[in-house]
Amino acid sequence: MANNNNRILLKSNDDETFEVDRSVIRLSTTLNTMFQDLGMDQSDANDAMLQEPIPLANVNGAVLRKVIAWCQHHKDDPVVTDDAESRERRTDDIPSWDVEFLKVDQGTLFELILVKIHFKFY
Repeated sequence: MANNNNRILLKSNDDETFEVDRSVIRLSTTLNTMFQDLGMDQSDANDAMLQEPIPLANVNGAVLRKVIAWCQHHKDDPVVTDDAESRERRTDDIPSWDVEFLKVDQGTLFELILVKIHFKFY
């Protein structure tokens, strides 16, 4: 299980538990804020606190698995700024990995969108 301060446990609403690296979760503004509020972002954070799974009531295991895969793939990407001036002019190409990632059924795509909105993944 999570035995150092760089690993955390996430628990889906269907009781699947996932151990992930903290750098993976930095892509979620909501989760990062929660960790800061709980003091889990400190280097001296309580090991017992870090070993307790964080329940994510709005996400099932299959979708959380996909979200974690996406986060792992993009964990080293630079932070994208979204200012009003560049928003309409951006024409970023979608990488082939992301195109393949999004080849899912409509229900799964809808759930991924909801998770993106709820947890503020960028």
